[in-house]
Amino acid sequence: MSSRSPDLALAGRLADAADAITSARFRAQDLRVSSKPDRTPVTDADTAVEDAIRELIAAERPGDTVAGEERGGSASTTGRVWVLDPIDGTKNFSRGNPVWATLIALVEDGTPVVGMISAPLLGRRWWASAGGGAWLRDGTGEHRLSVSGVASLADSYVSTTDLGTWTEYHSREAYLTFVDACWESRAFGDFWHHCLVAEGSLEVAAEAIVNPWDVAAAQVLVTEAGGRFTDLSGAERFDGGSALSTNGRVHDAALELLRKP
Repeated sequence: MSSRSPDLALAGRLADAADAITSARFRAQDLRVSSKPDRTPVTDADTAVEDAIRELIAAERPGDTVAGEERGGSASTTGRVWVLDPIDGTKNFSRGNPVWATLIALVEDGTPVVGMISAPLLGRRWWASAGGGAWLRDGTGEHRLSVSGVASLADSYVSTTDLGTWTEYHSREAYLTFVDACWESRAFGDFWHHCLVAEGSLEVAAEAIVNPWDVAAAQVLVTEAGGRFTDLSGAERFDGGSALSTNGRVHDAALELLRKP
């Protein structure tokens, strides 16, 4: 693994353990799916992955704390916190769609310093560490990532997760105005569009609503690839409740159009 550090190496081992569980449970006939209080789905694979990762962290880094989607904990505390989303894209996972990933971030005093995103059914793993660059491993090898050089929204390729979230949590009008100013829009969604920004395949990934574990790993990945990551107010934070990843060159213009009317 390029740009290796002890924490990044541990993140890789955590991702290996997660991939072994998720790959085995994907499309399993006995997969158990239930709903959380917010009506989002959770599977037995989600909880199994988080429990396995927590056990490994406790053995390897007993002084660190953990915040995860399924078992709780605060991602906004001081010190070292591992922030986990055992399966980002659970709706896809539970319906047999291979676009899902395990997200692992190490946050130090509120700043993500390691990010690991592993999508085994896509055959892709992304990672980054502070000062170490952003990387992708796929079927052709390891590649250092860099955001695109597109300089205007009119030439930008953009993505969100679900148009309905803009109506509920931010402004549907603002998002559609933004889309109209861009070249092309898609809904790759979840972890994937942030990774595509880091790869230079998209210019913007915008989210009206996120949880910290959804984007902590994406923040370090995008910034180490040369891009910018903020919430929709423009604050450089992963726990602000929304997210905007860009190549940096179109960030301010995107923020301006995405403001609530």
